[in-house]
Amino acid sequence: MTKIYNKNSQKPKRQKLRRQMPAAEIILWNRLRRRQIAGVKFRRQYSVDRFVLDFYCPQLKLAIEVDGPTHQSAEAQGYDQFRQKIIEGLDIQLLRFENRDVYQNIDGVLDAIYQKVLALQK
Repeated sequence: MTKIYNKNSQKPKRQKLRRQMPAAEIILWNRLRRRQIAGVKFRRQYSVDRFVLDFYCPQLKLAIEVDGPTHQSAEAQGYDQFRQKIIEGLDIQLLRFENRDVYQNIDGVLDAIYQKVLALQK
C-alpha cells in the first residue's frame, strides 16, 4: 500500500508552510489546537497524497481549508475544485472558509466546524 499521509518528501514543504502561516490561519489554529473543538485533535499543514491541507483531523477524516486572495482567480478556483475532488475521493470531508470569514465571523466559522465535528462523531 502506498503511503498517502504526511509523506517524508512533503516534510520540508509542510515545515515551510507552518513557519509562514497567513494571519487568518494563525487565528483559526489558535482556536483549533489543543482539542478545543469537541475534544478532537487537529493538525496543521498535514499532507494527504500530493496536497498539503491547512488543518486536518485524522480521527474524523475532516480537512479545513482557509482561502486567501490567491484563491480568487478562475484558474485557482478550478485547481481548488480539482484538488477537492481528489481529497474527497479519499473519503475526507472538506470545509472551506475565506480569510474574511475568519476575520469577520470567527464564531460562525467555529460553529460550522463544531457542527461538522458533531455530525461526523455520530
